[in-house]
Amino acid sequence: MSDNSTEKRTEPRYKVLKGATIAFGGNGVACTVRNVSSKGAAIDLAGSVSLPPSFMLVIEADQFIRRCRPVWNRDKRVGVAFS
Repeated sequence: MSDNSTEKRTEPRYKVLKGATIAFGGNGVACTVRNVSSKGAAIDLAGSVSLPPSFMLVIEADQFIRRCRPVWNRDKRVGVAFS
């Protein structure tokens, strides 16, 4: 059996499991960061959330704050690119 998937990322992502917040318009939505690289991340949401074109991803425990934009969405997982 062959794997036909092609890796499109330019930077390797590292598996993590960290609680975070998506911040936009004075609101905050809890999420879990599943993997991260210098250019983006994959995050899990508890439910269906309509995200704006740009928002802040905040991991308070690491003092990590990045502006990002969603680039793909599969069920409750969202891939984001850092701006």
